[in-house]
Amino acid sequence: MADAGVDIAQLTEDQQLALQQFTAVTDQEVKDAIPLLQRCQWNVQIAIARFFDGEPAEDPIAAAATQQDVPAPADTRRQETLLNNFTSSPRSSTSSRRVRIEPAPRVVPQPESQVAAQAPLFFTLFFAPFNLVYSLLSKYFRFVGYLFPFLPRAWGRLTASNINSPAAVRRSNGRRQLSPRDTAARFIREFEEEYGANELPFFEGGYAGAFDLAKKDLKFLLVILISPEHDETTSFIRETLLNREVVDLIRNPENSILLWAGNVQDSEAYQVASSLNCTKFPFAGLIVHTPQVSSTAMGIATRITGPTPPGQFVAKLKQGMQAHREPLSRARAQRAEQQATRNIRQAQDSAYERSLAQDRERSRRKKEEAERKAREEKEAQDREDAKERYAQNLVQWRKWRASSIPREPGAEDKDVVRISLRMPDGERVVRRFAADAHIEELYAFVECYDVLKEKEGAGALDEKVQEPRGFEHTYGFQLVSPMPREAYEVEKGGTVKARIGRSGNLIVERTVGGEEEEGEEDGDD
Repeated sequence: MADAGVDIAQLTEDQQLALQQFTAVTDQEVKDAIPLLQRCQWNVQIAIARFFDGEPAEDPIAAAATQQDVPAPADTRRQETLLNNFTSSPRSSTSSRRVRIEPAPRVVPQPESQVAAQAPLFFTLFFAPFNLVYSLLSKYFRFVGYLFPFLPRAWGRLTASNINSPAAVRRSNGRRQLSPRDTAARFIREFEEEYGANELPFFEGGYAGAFDLAKKDLKFLLVILISPEHDETTSFIRETLLNREVVDLIRNPENSILLWAGNVQDSEAYQVASSLNCTKFPFAGLIVHTPQVSSTAMGIATRITGPTPPGQFVAKLKQGMQAHREPLSRARAQRAEQQATRNIRQAQDSAYERSLAQDRERSRRKKEEAERKAREEKEAQDREDAKERYAQNLVQWRKWRASSIPREPGAEDKDVVRISLRMPDGERVVRRFAADAHIEELYAFVECYDVLKEKEGAGALDEKVQEPRGFEHTYGFQLVSPMPREAYEVEKGGTVKARIGRSGNLIVERTVGGEEEEGEEDGDD
């Protein structure tokens, strides 16, 4: 046997490539794949075929390698008899068990139309000229059909009745060939019609499906093959197969038996009978996974041929199951352990992925929060800078506009307008303006009142202030007469006399920044 602990680094490049191909197709562990590939001389196709179809009881390569050192084995029939009677020693029993287990092949039914038989060489040479003429005529008629498309359709209508006739689609025994699932359904229906309702849990599918399911779930596959042409078939089914003890044994969940039955008149059942070397009917074979031979092999645990009493039938089945119950239990435990390990690994990977996703989400949120704070700080700083620039420009504009406001007319000027202003801080200011002065001049006086007060207190300014560039000034207040209330908006323009008259009491109401202040003048000056 190959050593399961071979180091992959010690393999050649071709062997590593073969190992990769085999594990990619079969999804088998490396420690189990390497011994199988070594037994198959690193042939990937043979290894894959043995993986799915099961290995023979005795490996011919290993037997040839050990032929010189191991003495010739005793007769196989003698070993099987000793094993069944449990008279050999434990060591000889183990070796004989390994030799006697007959491999159970996986049978996939092949349509009879696809089965091609190789003719003898003499007939091949004799019919070679006819085949050549047939080939030339076929190509000629195909060319004619290409030139005249209506001819094949007309010929097809003429021959359709013969092709679709019942005689053309039925086999010589009168049974139509169906798919494996339909064949199983037909067998179960005919079985119930012939022997009445029963409790046998037939597998409703093909033999290959039952074979794969038994290998996957580590169950016993009980194969029943019957032939209606045999006289003992009816008595075997009524007295043995439908016996309560047999039915209970098959239906018991602890036995893990999967039942598949077929009629050898059907193509699939006939191919199964040929593969299992069945020579006598009725036939019952117990197929089971044999981990002592290979990790994927399926073998025939016991054969029951011909009519058998119910007690003897049950005893043989129990004997076959008992011989393989312990290896199956170990295989189930190993699979359960592997599945648990796989589940733990998947759970760890899933937890790691969730943790990684959470870390990524936290990092993303942290980055977005930092960007948001930086953006808000920048916007706040921009607003502060804009306010500061506006305040500086406003101060400069006030100084510039204050220098352009005309002085108050003197007492000798008669054409003047006397305005009484109440400032937002409550201060009362009385000033005279020229009658033809624009209303904007009155607004500029209110806007630059503080600058004018400082100018009067400090004297004339030494330097001339320039108007700030790119600054658009907007008055943040309006002048309102208390009674009746009327707002003198600067946008409407006009002179002071035309808008207000000879005199007036006005209130300065803020419209931008701070709350608007409203008040009424108690009386005229």
